[in-house]
Amino acid sequence: MKKLSKLSIALLGTLLIAACGSGGGASESGDTPNKGDDKQKAVVAWAWDPTFNIKALEEANNIYSSDEKIEIVASSQDDIVQKLNTALTAGNKDGLPSIVLIEDYKAQGFLESYPDAFEDLSDIINEDDFAQYKFGASKGKDGKIYGLPFDSGVSGLFYRSDLIQEAGYTDEDMTDLSWDEYIKIGKDVKEKTGKQLLSLDPSDLGPVRIMMQSAGEWYTGENGEVTIANNKSLKAGIELYIKMLEEGIALSVSDWDSGVAALNTGEVASAPSGSWYSSSIMQAEDQSGSWRIAPTPRLSDVSSSVNASSIGGGSWYVLKGVGDTAKAKEFLKETFGSSEDLMNTLVKEIGLVSTLKAAENTEAYQAESEFYSGQKVYLDFSEWMNEIPTVKYGKHTNEIEAIMTEFVQRAINGEDLDQLLTEAQAQVESTIN
Repeated sequence: MKKLSKLSIALLGTLLIAACGSGGGASESGDTPNKGDDKQKAVVAWAWDPTFNIKALEEANNIYSSDEKIEIVASSQDDIVQKLNTALTAGNKDGLPSIVLIEDYKAQGFLESYPDAFEDLSDIINEDDFAQYKFGASKGKDGKIYGLPFDSGVSGLFYRSDLIQEAGYTDEDMTDLSWDEYIKIGKDVKEKTGKQLLSLDPSDLGPVRIMMQSAGEWYTGENGEVTIANNKSLKAGIELYIKMLEEGIALSVSDWDSGVAALNTGEVASAPSGSWYSSSIMQAEDQSGSWRIAPTPRLSDVSSSVNASSIGGGSWYVLKGVGDTAKAKEFLKETFGSSEDLMNTLVKEIGLVSTLKAAENTEAYQAESEFYSGQKVYLDFSEWMNEIPTVKYGKHTNEIEAIMTEFVQRAINGEDLDQLLTEAQAQVESTIN
């Protein structure tokens, strides 16, 4: 997922990942070295994105107390998903890693499709040490924890404080907004500054996902049943999406890069998005000191909606019977599962917003951001992260969203939304069942 690959708040240069030997460096090849008699007890980890996830594994290797470091393989997320599905469907784990990063939206698909493929990590994880919402994705139907939480996709409302002030509002006015209040501010911003409030890509339903999770709802229910036709937060989210376009406060863009460009050139005044979006905003160095981040707006007409949500993020999983699983669990427990020092390093190196609550105690979390007008952005994200409603994303989020994109476009073009949601429910049910 392109957005996930931008998961950082610090500006990062290009990181060159060289293929290394058993010293724990990352190989750029998709071929894992975890094969053959001489590697049966090796611990190999797969992840994508050299500047974020791979860098995190390398830093974890640096603090891991064992002399035998883990071996790291960098690949694309699509390749990792394909290889896992192919091997696990065939029941042949040869060539698979001991540790693998899986995106939260995809986790339930693996856990439900291959219930005996992953190690139970309940014995190395204290739920109270992590943001609770993460376990909606990483717990199996048996209630056991199979994924150790890693990065948070906690969302926030990034906004240009100078443009907001020009429109007659203060930073306090931007706190704990409803989406309706946000739209009203957008009208004033457009009138007073000539800028549009945000950009929207009609093929990207990320904003609707943020709205749904803020209310504790998803395209499917707790038991995997499709809940599109009578989903209050989904309907409200689509209505707000359309309203922002109709009110002329949203710039319609065709892709990710166009949306980033609109922010960096000052065409739009805000962006409701995940914490990882900060790296894109910070590309405009000339805007340092002009930005702040507020809590995510809530849905006015859905009582369960709160000013906190998530978009993106992943967790670490251990494949059963591949390599030295005991050592793989030890590595995760000692590093991502407990180390404040590692979290402090990862804030500085990759801009990680950690789901480990103890990260709040680190020096990096206490630091003020010059770019965000002295705001302690990591502490704020950490506070909002702990308020995110837990949602079980189910097995089919990606397939459902591919279908929903068409129906949302038809709603934008004026078709009756209730009828469209009924049709979408039927199409999704026939597709995934």
